[in-house]
Amino acid sequence: MYPRLERSLNHQIEQSLKRDTSSFILRRDKSEKVAYFETVMSRAHPYNRETAIGAALTIFWQKGYHATSLKDLEGALNMKPGSIYAAFSSKETLFGLALERYFEASRSDFLTSVHAAPSPLVGLTRFVQKLGRTADNDTQSRACMLVKTVLNATQQDQAISAQAERYLSSMEDEMATVFEQAVAAGELPKGSDTRRLARRYQSGITALRIEAHRNTDPADLSRSADDLARTFDALRPPSN
Repeated sequence: MYPRLERSLNHQIEQSLKRDTSSFILRRDKSEKVAYFETVMSRAHPYNRETAIGAALTIFWQKGYHATSLKDLEGALNMKPGSIYAAFSSKETLFGLALERYFEASRSDFLTSVHAAPSPLVGLTRFVQKLGRTADNDTQSRACMLVKTVLNATQQDQAISAQAERYLSSMEDEMATVFEQAVAAGELPKGSDTRRLARRYQSGITALRIEAHRNTDPADLSRSADDLARTFDALRPPSN
């Protein structure tokens, strides 16, 4: 009887020791993982999301979606590839955020300029003239990012292309609204096709940006802007 009891007690003690040892190893393993994670996070380069998107906008605008490499983004954002993907999940997502930032800035610039003018039509013509006189030493950043995106998109970039096209349509809507205001103010004839005028206006702006992208002489670019402005100013109804 005593040998049996002794074997039973030894078995219980052995099982208890295994459980305690296993629990200790798990606790130690978890503790080491937490400590390692905290060490890595403490060493990771801190980033500002808005600043990172702004930096991505600059490089994407210059080089385009496909020509921008992960190495380019790493240098522009001052972030490691793993950190970039952890923050933005994919290159496409980051590009979409940059494109949105570009659209919002472009729309704000247009509306601010137009609303600062004494009348809607004057605001439209002044905005065009301002584009023709904008100093920018980086010729790669002069063409419209939205247009570049649509033109350079492939069959695999349908989401990106659709986003850019939506933004272009939204800009056209904003322009059409200002032309409608010009009609209401008596600066344009009643019954004017404001949607058609908005498309002409947007096409003219795109052409100006292409000229700038081609590094056209500043004086010639300014004259082209003035010609475009006069085209719309000439639509005023004859005064009685």
